[in-house]
Amino acid sequence: MNRPSRAIVDGTSRAAARAMYKAAGYTDDDLSKPMIGIANTWTEIGPCNYHLRDLAEYVKQGVRDAGGTPLEYNTITVSDGITMGSEGMKASLVSREVIADSIELVARGHMLDGVVAMTGCDKTTPGAILALGRLDVPSIVFYGGSIMPGNLDGRDLTIQDVFEAIGAHSKGKISADELKAIEDTACPGAGSCGGQFTANTMATAVELLGLAKMGSGSIPATDPEKLEMAVDIGRLAVDIVRRDLRPRQIVTRASIENAIASIATTGGSTNGVLHFLAIAHEYDIELSLEDFHEISQRTPLMVSMKPGGLYVASDLHRAGGIALVANRLQARDCLHSDCVTVTGNTIGQEAQGAVETPDQQVVRPVDKPLKLSGGLVVLRGNLAPEGCVAKLAGHERTEHTGPAKVFEREEDVLPAIQSGAIVDGDVVVIRYEGPVGGPGMREMLHVTGAIMGAGLGESVALVTDGRFSGATRGLMLGHVAPEAAVGGPIALICDGDTVHIDTEAQRLSVDLSADELAQRQLAWEAPTPRYTRGVMAKYAKLVSSASTGAVTG
Repeated sequence: MNRPSRAIVDGTSRAAARAMYKAAGYTDDDLSKPMIGIANTWTEIGPCNYHLRDLAEYVKQGVRDAGGTPLEYNTITVSDGITMGSEGMKASLVSREVIADSIELVARGHMLDGVVAMTGCDKTTPGAILALGRLDVPSIVFYGGSIMPGNLDGRDLTIQDVFEAIGAHSKGKISADELKAIEDTACPGAGSCGGQFTANTMATAVELLGLAKMGSGSIPATDPEKLEMAVDIGRLAVDIVRRDLRPRQIVTRASIENAIASIATTGGSTNGVLHFLAIAHEYDIELSLEDFHEISQRTPLMVSMKPGGLYVASDLHRAGGIALVANRLQARDCLHSDCVTVTGNTIGQEAQGAVETPDQQVVRPVDKPLKLSGGLVVLRGNLAPEGCVAKLAGHERTEHTGPAKVFEREEDVLPAIQSGAIVDGDVVVIRYEGPVGGPGMREMLHVTGAIMGAGLGESVALVTDGRFSGATRGLMLGHVAPEAAVGGPIALICDGDTVHIDTEAQRLSVDLSADELAQRQLAWEAPTPRYTRGVMAKYAKLVSSASTGAVTG
């Protein structure tokens, strides 16, 4: 075995390091074994990750069973659902980089032989994938699992329902008591948000990518089967160290295409676009926005998952899990079947092992997809020269033309919805919310949920240089690049300018001539940075465009 830890703990010159380890309870026997880092994103802040502290004990048991030594360490997480709609949400995307950096630094500093990255909330899985590519030591991603749906009056609920209920209450469609009842029942316990929102999108994608064991992610957080899987993951971590199977052998252009296909076929989050652009960059793989559009166009939408569909992650698990998704992709010739996975099997072999529950309704038959193409659409035009992204579940309008209602920050939109200032036909434009301008590129579920809840979802469009939660639905275009803070065209439009959206033609434009845009550009001045010190200021100085993944290195 290639074991970097030997440089830390072997030989007389390393007596001091061994003494420090022994103070933490490790023995000479422990230090002679493969040393496996358990990079845990546990937190008590929010449901997505707060069960991971207990789950880690079972992973460590598996590592010990297989003859390794587990060394647990922690990194941060920021709860997207809790921070949504507030200034705090700007920390979410920034946290992806901090998660990646901290997982990398501990493993690199202590020269660990392998890593199990335990993930939950939205940015933890992509952050882990980025870190593992930098380290390139044998590693596994282990997703903590989805929350179970809440239930009110016989109707399953997710956090999406709470955000939409806020909008419904603001327009007098439901009472305060009804809103409170939804709030109290939507999130019954541990686990990440239940639909095919960003966390479950990335959990699906990382299994199709090959860095997670097939079948590990779709097990709900509170299912006893999760504990058994955790032991298996620990054992597998030692096994891949012995086999010296590394992330850069697993993550290839073909395996990334498999992951993107899984996002398309499940109606997954547009955040998957941002994250896989960053992952491809980290693994030195060429990938562009157009690749997402092309893959989505050839991949049928075959899984009926919220927000566009009917079911949640626990339903998918009962139907046959992520392996069944892989199986459908393989049957439609949308899977590179020979890509290797952490188990040592190819993704094609894993797909062949899928067990479908009879009469399940979550994953459609191969010959009866929900839609002949997936949900991801990339648009360009004079309002988005570097591109923007939309997710279409199949029933949204494909075109919209209307007057711009321009907002300089997200917080100003909800009062406008509540006051009736946003009306049928409008194009809501929210700018200075991009990677640099936010900084941090906030998600807009607070706004998009309010639009849907207020009954404007079929008549209003939204355009932003920010991004969207995976729970967003409707005609919403995000990741507009170049962003407003660097002088992109979205910074130049005014209230009343006519905006054209045509998803079939892949065009986002404003009814202004090139000369008029140039004149406005001359008069534009960059805003004063919102943060002048600390992590947010550093991020704003380093971060790239959303069109290249909002990376910082």
